[in-house]
Amino acid sequence: MYRFVLAFILLLSIRSFAQTDTNKIVVYKDARLDLLVKKQIEINEVTTRSARRFIPGYRILVMSTNNRDKVQDAKTRIYKRYPELKTYMLWQAPFFKLKVGNFRERDAAEFFVIELKKIFPTGVYVLKDMIEVKPDIYDGN
Repeated sequence: MYRFVLAFILLLSIRSFAQTDTNKIVVYKDARLDLLVKKQIEINEVTTRSARRFIPGYRILVMSTNNRDKVQDAKTRIYKRYPELKTYMLWQAPFFKLKVGNFRERDAAEFFVIELKKIFPTGVYVLKDMIEVKPDIYDGN
C-alpha cells in the first residue's frame, strides 16, 4: 500500500511539473488602462513637442550691469508697470543683462522703448534676438 501511495504522489507531481514548463504569466487588466495610456501619450506629445518656438525678432535691452540687485529691481519695476512684457535676466560675465519682450517687428519694440525710457532714461535700446512664440499664435491656430 505504501508503494502504491508513493507511486500515485510521484505521478501527480510529475504531471504538475510538466504543466509549468511553458513559464507563461497571464496578466488581467482593465481595458480602461489602455485608454489612459493613450491619453497620456497625447498629452505628452502636445506639451513636449516644442511648447515654444523661436524665431528671429526683437527684444529691448533695458540694463547691463554687474550689480545683480539693480537688475532684479528693474525687473520688478517693469513687471509691475507692464505685466504683459516677459523679462529675461541673463548672466554674461561679468554683466547681468535685462532684456524684455518678444517683438516680431521693430516698430512694436520701438513703442515700448519710448515707454521704458520714462522709467530708465539711459541705455534702453532695441536688439535683434531670437524670440519665443507660442505655437498656437505662431501657426495661426
